[in-house]
Amino acid sequence: MTTTAPHPLLVTGDDRRVADRFTRSALTTDGRLLPTARFESWLAERAGMNRFAVHRVPFQDLDGWRFAEDTGNLVHSSGRFFSVEGLEVATDFGRVPRWTQPIINQPEIGIVGILVKEFDGILHCLMQAKMEPGNVNTLQLSPTVQATRSNYTRVHKGSAIPYLEHFVAPRTGQVLVDALQSEQGAWFLHKRNRNMVVQTDEDIEVRDDFCWLTIGQIHELLRVDNLVNMDSRTVLSCMPFGRPDGPARTVAGDDPFRAALVESVGGQRGALHTDAEVLSWFVEAKSRYAHQRRRIPLRELEGWRAGPDAISHEDGKYFQIVGVQVEASSREVSSWTQPLVAPVGHGISAFLTRRIDGVLHVLAQARAEAGTLDVVELAPTVHCLPGNYRDVPREHRPAFLDQVLSADRSRIRYEVVQSEEGGRFYHAQNRYQIIEADDLPLAVPPDYRWVTVAQLMGLLRLSNYLNVEARSLVACLQTLW
Repeated sequence: MTTTAPHPLLVTGDDRRVADRFTRSALTTDGRLLPTARFESWLAERAGMNRFAVHRVPFQDLDGWRFAEDTGNLVHSSGRFFSVEGLEVATDFGRVPRWTQPIINQPEIGIVGILVKEFDGILHCLMQAKMEPGNVNTLQLSPTVQATRSNYTRVHKGSAIPYLEHFVAPRTGQVLVDALQSEQGAWFLHKRNRNMVVQTDEDIEVRDDFCWLTIGQIHELLRVDNLVNMDSRTVLSCMPFGRPDGPARTVAGDDPFRAALVESVGGQRGALHTDAEVLSWFVEAKSRYAHQRRRIPLRELEGWRAGPDAISHEDGKYFQIVGVQVEASSREVSSWTQPLVAPVGHGISAFLTRRIDGVLHVLAQARAEAGTLDVVELAPTVHCLPGNYRDVPREHRPAFLDQVLSADRSRIRYEVVQSEEGGRFYHAQNRYQIIEADDLPLAVPPDYRWVTVAQLMGLLRLSNYLNVEARSLVACLQTLW
């Protein structure tokens, strides 16, 4: 007897019930346990209760880190955590066929997980005010658990990770979301984290620095610069939602954008391309390009200079490798040193959108980056550091970059500066934008496709389809119902 496997994007009855529960929480924009009006003072209180300090230091002051004699790679004496190595890339994707660069190699899968529980019939998320050394503003709103394998197995000999028992087997509770998702392919080699949402019915002690918030409250906080961290955004993006109707928020009939977004999230009206066509296009993109990577010694990089306190590109572009000394009384280890990636300038990540037969579509691209695991991932319409293209002819600039940079303010529906992962990146920020572009044609270049929000949410049930910047934008889109 043979059975037919369900379509990868098929939504079952159980999925709909889970999506409806997430949706009710998203429509609840204030919480009984910590009202949104009190959140700012709560966060300030948590900052005042702890001691934080981060300073740039030369590489020779990194305790436990060294440049390996044979390769020049920057490694930890334990052989764990991560290393900074060299990578050679040869590809026919994009305008540069070959380059070398530093890359973070961290061959382990971490956990980013949100614990949820119902209060008065509404799911609340247990969130954490967490310090990361690369954060521009020290504390940001983080998932319940945000830990590498080295951290949660306590290689650092620090204290245990709070609430970890809910996310590793054997566990109690119900797993609502569980998918392996990538991190930044430009700076990580094949790095993935397990994105999880787990529901508990147990009585949970709320530790210092933790609070219960509805999804709707977190969506409100996503409108604040550098507040909801990258790991929270990626887990939020993996949450399924139903059609966002309800008494707490009525679809505005006089806002065509919002009405089209509701239809796009609900997935009950037609998309320009079927799910099968989107998947076939994506597989075609993976097959179209050659993308070869070879790990090389850090000392063999071409065009990069190693100084006493930074490894940087000779053109002054892209990013640097720097060292920091950290003190954080609220962390499992109260002081340490480590290297970080420091981008040169702020980036931009934007989805261009248009309404097609009353359904909002976003323009996604199939994009290869240095460390991408499987050739390409779905990325925002535009994702780059604009400063890298200041002296590049217009025909060699990223497609649609000029449309994003020149967008009329009235067409920008979401614009917030968000930080990237502060555990590995120093002051890395992107301006996230969602822009109406109804004058764009339906016919787009081969590496681009118009897709609905429901189709993106379906792909997020799988692994390695949307890159981390696209996932952040999906989370931002969900704030606009």
